[in-house]
Amino acid sequence: MKIIADTHTHTVASTHAFSTIMENIHVAKEKGIRAIASTDHAPALPDSAHLWHFTNIWSVPDYVEGVLVLKGVETNILDFDGNLDMPQKMLAGLDWVVASCHSPVIPPKDEEAQTRLWLQIAQNPDVDVIGHSGNPKFRYDYEKCIKAFKEYGKIVEINAHSFQPGTRVGSPKNCAEIAKLCAKYKVPVIVNSDAHFCYEIGAVERAAAMLEEIEFPQELILNVDYDRFFDVVQNKVARDLSPQK
Repeated sequence: MKIIADTHTHTVASTHAFSTIMENIHVAKEKGIRAIASTDHAPALPDSAHLWHFTNIWSVPDYVEGVLVLKGVETNILDFDGNLDMPQKMLAGLDWVVASCHSPVIPPKDEEAQTRLWLQIAQNPDVDVIGHSGNPKFRYDYEKCIKAFKEYGKIVEINAHSFQPGTRVGSPKNCAEIAKLCAKYKVPVIVNSDAHFCYEIGAVERAAAMLEEIEFPQELILNVDYDRFFDVVQNKVARDLSPQK
């Protein structure tokens, strides 16, 4: 399985990441990846980008060296009512919004509370993607929430970082469980690198292997078909994303 877009990537604006946006774009181009979303961490996570980063990200053209560059964020879920750490107007203006739980921002609680959290996120029209939700620390009622993700048109991320040894330990098993339910309820998934260094762009082999092992339907993987991916993005944003001739 080869992805044609990587929609969860970080730059030096998140200072625990180590590459510039141009370095990410160069690697994407070298690997034949036609689109990336630059989704630096929102301000509630320590050492993350300032809000000004997200207001000025429009300095980046839509296409750089032939690669479509979506302007996005990985926003932090602040509490179990699903509040986020960026103003609603700012989220609504971005191309691509990934919502995630990070324990330095929201300490894990019980499954009931975490289920409530994701049900609230499902109903938030500004959120596009459910970020790395297989983390065992943030276990929730997968079936109940995935039904809600279907109802409200969310995309579920299969995050390649969650398959790295020592990272979010226990996630691969949960990711497989989540993926099986996405297949059952026909919820689209997107396979992302969560790159914190440019060489990681498009590096999703372990996550892809899991999906192949469970025979996950290719037609539900959003970023293996560029036309399908582009249509989803174009329907979301107001401006024309077609390459300028």
